[in-house]
Amino acid sequence: MSTPTQASNDAIAGDIPGAAKRRRSGAPLSMAAWKQFVSVAKPYWLGDEKGRAWLLLTLLIVLMLVETRLAVMLNDQAGEMTSALAGRDRERFWTSVRACLVVLAFAVPIYAFYYYMRDLFANQWRRWLTRRFLDGYLDGRKYYELGSNREIDNPDQRIGEDVNTFTGRSIHFMLVFLGSLMQLVAFSAVLWSISHVLVAVLVVYAAIGTVTALYVFGNPLIHLNFWQLRREADFRFSLIRLRENAESIAFYGGEQQERARIDNKFNKVIRNFSRLIKKQRALNLFQRAFSQLTLVLPFVILADAVLSGQLEVGRAVQAAGAFTAVLAAVGVIVDNFESLSRFVAGIGRLQALSSHVLPAPQSDCEAAPDAPSRIQRTPCSQLKLESLTLCPPQSERVLIKDLTLVLQPGDALLITGDSGCGKSSLLRAIAGLWHKGSGTIHHPPREECFFLPQQPYLQPGTLRSQLIYPSEHTALSDEQLLEILEQVHLPYLAGRVGGLDATLDWEKLLSIGEQQRLAFGRVLVHRPNVVILDEATSALDSANESSLYKRLRDKGTTLISIAHRAGVLRHHTHVLWLTGDGAWEMHAASDYQFDAMVSRSGSDGKAAAAWQSQATVMAG
Repeated sequence: MSTPTQASNDAIAGDIPGAAKRRRSGAPLSMAAWKQFVSVAKPYWLGDEKGRAWLLLTLLIVLMLVETRLAVMLNDQAGEMTSALAGRDRERFWTSVRACLVVLAFAVPIYAFYYYMRDLFANQWRRWLTRRFLDGYLDGRKYYELGSNREIDNPDQRIGEDVNTFTGRSIHFMLVFLGSLMQLVAFSAVLWSISHVLVAVLVVYAAIGTVTALYVFGNPLIHLNFWQLRREADFRFSLIRLRENAESIAFYGGEQQERARIDNKFNKVIRNFSRLIKKQRALNLFQRAFSQLTLVLPFVILADAVLSGQLEVGRAVQAAGAFTAVLAAVGVIVDNFESLSRFVAGIGRLQALSSHVLPAPQSDCEAAPDAPSRIQRTPCSQLKLESLTLCPPQSERVLIKDLTLVLQPGDALLITGDSGCGKSSLLRAIAGLWHKGSGTIHHPPREECFFLPQQPYLQPGTLRSQLIYPSEHTALSDEQLLEILEQVHLPYLAGRVGGLDATLDWEKLLSIGEQQRLAFGRVLVHRPNVVILDEATSALDSANESSLYKRLRDKGTTLISIAHRAGVLRHHTHVLWLTGDGAWEMHAASDYQFDAMVSRSGSDGKAAAAWQSQATVMAG
């Protein structure tokens, strides 16, 4: 039978895979949380910037030592001033004031410089760690693979915000704990010299407070903060999708449905935060009572000694100040529990992302279980598929089974079939985006292949950058780039927008047809040997489509394309017809007729099997 707190956590996490496992993690300072922290932080302290990292940390520790010593001196002078006032000793009082001002003259600039160096250190670490995550995120197209991973939500937020929180909070808590240790040593000596009883009371009091905070407020706050981060990210992403798809939504008139979807995300944010602030309310009550009692407790213990004249009033003030300082040192977990729980929640999110995008240690790789069957990829001068069987990620459905073909230089393959039969999936496998299945894909080097999707990607930037994408620079002159625009039937585009260096919102300015023609311009800029087209002319009229296909064929480019218009058939040498359930047929383009083949797809299953068994090799 679950407690109310467990039930609320279950309600929050019940629809997320792996939530039960995360609920079993311990308090903020559990071994699991510590291991997660080390796995994320360790590479920085042992990496290429370790010299600078350790130097900055050493400087911060020195500043903390100086600051702690100055704090002890200020506490001593506070006691001196109080004793001087109680004894009506004018000279002693002003001597103490002058000493206090001298200490402050050093303490103030050191305090400011310490916090400046702390923030500088956090900024350096964030830069290094963000670049490390970006390298892993973009390497091997992991940003694409994570799109189908349900456990890694909002990787953009984890890299953009969680890394910043991790580095800033790591520096903060590391220095807080080091400073607390210094403070504990420095002020314990003062406290021990005044009252042994105070030290004993302090130890018991701090132990009770820390244990209570960890075991009463630990798990609920960590889990609530974890899901708050996730809910906030989901809500923000729903608003981003609304902005990015504004035109389509406006055409559909889908405002009501979008509002319902956004409200659903926002309601989850509010419900989780309501649970969080209720638990935080209880923590605040405990923290306040824990800290406020320290204002009374030292004086109660020392009252008899002061009233009997055995102890000066100033010494009692010193003892109270030292008691407060030592308690703050040993009670650092209690005082920082709210931010510590948020910090631990963020560590879990970063560690989960790092396990997917960053290279694992060799020992982890050796101990990992065998990976599921994957399509093998090998470099080759021409494109060849050997016994290729293809399945979607995270599914056992077979889209294509035992496909074997060879494309000679200059060949053009048209892939056709009913919707959902695996046409675009085959292109994803050829491009190296999908890996699940078996067989081998022999492919030319990546720089010799170019992919044209149905919806071209237009990045923020100049018209020139759109034309030469994904390259950053080109050896072509402006005249050559303008000539390419003419070849793809956009002769007036540069003049209309203000030249090749004009920067505009290209996705909104250009129609889909113009975007597709601009994408063909990229092919002419890069001159690849192989071009893969996924319905890349769907928004073009027949004349433009035929002209662009003819231009590529005249250059001897090897083509692989998906299209549904009979007019493009004459620009291809072979047709791969995917008939469904993994079956396929290969035809010479001259023998293929769209209408005739479609009519056979439901009635002649044996023909598909016969073609499949032949494993036709395309050699002309």
